[in-house]
Amino acid sequence: MKRLTGIILLSYSMLFCSNAKAQQDAMYTQYMFNTLAINPAYAGSRNVVSATALYRNQWTGIEGAPRTGTLTVDAPILNKRMGVGVQVFSDKLGITQTNGASLSGAYRIRMDKASLSFGIQGNFSQYRANFTEVPLNSLPAYDPAFADNVSKFLFNVGTGVYYNSDKFYVGLSAQDIMPNKLTSYTSNDIAMGSKQSLHVFLATGYVFPLNEDFKLKPSVLFKGVKGAPLEADINAALWIKDVISIGAQYRTSADVAAMIEIQATPQIRLGYSYDRSTTALQNFNSGSHEIMLRYEFGFERGKILSPRYF
Repeated sequence: MKRLTGIILLSYSMLFCSNAKAQQDAMYTQYMFNTLAINPAYAGSRNVVSATALYRNQWTGIEGAPRTGTLTVDAPILNKRMGVGVQVFSDKLGITQTNGASLSGAYRIRMDKASLSFGIQGNFSQYRANFTEVPLNSLPAYDPAFADNVSKFLFNVGTGVYYNSDKFYVGLSAQDIMPNKLTSYTSNDIAMGSKQSLHVFLATGYVFPLNEDFKLKPSVLFKGVKGAPLEADINAALWIKDVISIGAQYRTSADVAAMIEIQATPQIRLGYSYDRSTTALQNFNSGSHEIMLRYEFGFERGKILSPRYF
């Protein structure tokens, strides 16, 4: 296990200290509850003040595996013609840790039964990487890529467009548009280093009413990073009496997951997901866990609420 931990630490390090590209932003199985993290145009789309907390413990049992926590709050303003949102997050994986916050704003075009939003986001974060902690037992005694630790503050931007109705949504967004330099060093008189990579997300979903008590909600999230394979999270959930939902997800070449959602009250929703790797990594961990809590403010007393699926 110690050898495997070293391999993971080294692998994560190489993602950030080489010119290779890979997904750098945090990953969520319950992305449908954390849409503001990937698309600023989502801000205010639920038409009430909405707060969502999410925590992900990935690859349980492996030291240095990803641990991610996030809290988002968004709300409609100016007679629901605009939306604003804020997110705070902490993402730790291997020798790296990123803590930060983002501010989002969206301009909303209200339609009879839907809305179209355009959003922009500013992201402030502190990135730290303790490269000197990486074990180099099987490597040369000195490697310039691991000679110094990194600690720096970063600013980045994102943008997106989001269309939604009561039963359908589709959103396209781009994050980390600015290629901020994360690391830099010289090897054999050649300048080396890593930068933040542009992330593009396309998400869509629909609710199919099966009968009065059952509704089927399929959705998909495509994730693209320059130089890395396109990934897709494909899932479907069955809602029962608008109170409980049971679903499953497949992440291409990575994981399968089971999910459950509970609408405990009109204002409180709970969610849990369990992922299992489909790669050789399944032999070294007991799965990934993710929990979610959403609370919505501002409901009028006595008002009958229609359920929100997105």
